Amino acid sequence: MPRPSSRDRILDALQRILVGTGLHAVTLEAVADEAGISKGGLLYHFPSKEALITGLAKRLADNVEADFEKVQGMPPDEVVDFYLRSSVASSDDAVYWPLLAALRSNDIASDEARELVIYCFVRWAEIIRGNVKDPVTAEIVRLVGDGLYLSALAGLPMPDPALLDEVRLRLRREASAGGQAGTSAGGPAEASTTG
Repeated sequence: MPRPSSRDRILDALQRILVGTGLHAVTLEAVADEAGISKGGLLYHFPSKEALITGLAKRLADNVEADFEKVQGMPPDEVVDFYLRSSVASSDDAVYWPLLAALRSNDIASDEARELVIYCFVRWAEIIRGNVKDPVTAEIVRLVGDGLYLSALAGLPMPDPALLDEVRLRLRREASAGGQAGTSAGGPAEASTTG
């Protein structure tokens, strides 16, 4: 296996600091030390803390872009299943909670970093809506996925795995059915007013 590039080692170091200690511990010196390179070497790739955070946001966007490619051509129920399974953040995703926190800080996050993270969420919403015919089901899938992801990153208790499987199976069935399940293109079905 090839050795990671200096740029990757720097981003890995930033990730370890964010997860292990938090945003307050991120300094150029700390990241350089953690990466095992000189501060000058770090500055060659990332001239500021803002550039470091932007680099990490780009890495997130690249990883999510690979997921987008995986779902191309999948049937709607498999897209839903993939999205919901990937929404349960793993320990590898732990960096994204401090990254999201960093993006809320005006002094460290660039507009580009914010746009990259927003793009990931918006693009998933477009993919779900483009694959699930019923707009209500598509929105439920999106909200469930976002809720699972953010709950896992925040360390909140997750649903029982068997219950989560049932949720995923039900939403897969709804996506496969493709019907309008009590809705019209304009919104919820209106109650009958005959009588």
